Amino acid sequence: MIGLTYLAAILATLPLVLILVHLIAKGASSLSLAFFTHMPRPVGESGGGMANAIVGTLILIGVASLIGLPIGIGAGLHLAEKRTTPLAYTVRFLSDVLNGLPSIVIGISAWEFLVRPVGHFSALAGGVALGTMMVPLVTRTTEEMLLVVPTSLREAALALGYPKWRTSIAVVLRTALAGIATGALVAVARIAGETAPLLFTAIGNQFWSTSLREPIAALPLQIFAYATGPYDEWHRLAWAGALVLITIILIISIAARFATRSRFGAPVD
Repeated sequence: MIGLTYLAAILATLPLVLILVHLIAKGASSLSLAFFTHMPRPVGESGGGMANAIVGTLILIGVASLIGLPIGIGAGLHLAEKRTTPLAYTVRFLSDVLNGLPSIVIGISAWEFLVRPVGHFSALAGGVALGTMMVPLVTRTTEEMLLVVPTSLREAALALGYPKWRTSIAVVLRTALAGIATGALVAVARIAGETAPLLFTAIGNQFWSTSLREPIAALPLQIFAYATGPYDEWHRLAWAGALVLITIILIISIAARFATRSRFGAPVD
């Protein structure tokens, strides 16, 4: 059984290792300072970079996190503390349904309610669409992590005179923070590479733009455009963009893990 568990662990991480190796082999040679500082070049010109797409991706992730994380964590806290109420049953069911909803459906819905009424695409619409995708995953992860917290901690806090709301926030939520952070990172990793919702909301931008009211570039959109293009130079940049995208996710994960463990006194390895 020990051997089987080791084999299962290796097989679980093998796809990620193969993807990383393939991206490094294909895209590392195309990375340079110009890739991070230059704009895309016109068709037929060599060189250029994805500076606007990198910044755009970070902006979209930031907007989505500001929308999705507070709502998801708050909803998960409610589900964990009020498990048997009709509202909790309804929210739990709808979260599961929304979690399985195809991303292109969320993109079309965002276009209908956020893009069509104002008459133009925008980064804000893209952030809202991605934030909507984060909510159910963060909600269910937060609920499961809070349920793992021992009941004795709640009882000890209540016995010391803590009100229930303060117990939930200062004791229960604090104890489960590492697991909640992991769920948040999984949600960020899911939305960071989404292309379909952005095609209907942010749509992309060949120019430098950081305005939330205007179309904005993003790495998934730029990678999609270059990978499906007819030029070898575009294909080369698409592999480099994919490598940068997965590196961004990896850096966010490592930083959050380090901050969470050091904050609560756990050893950092």
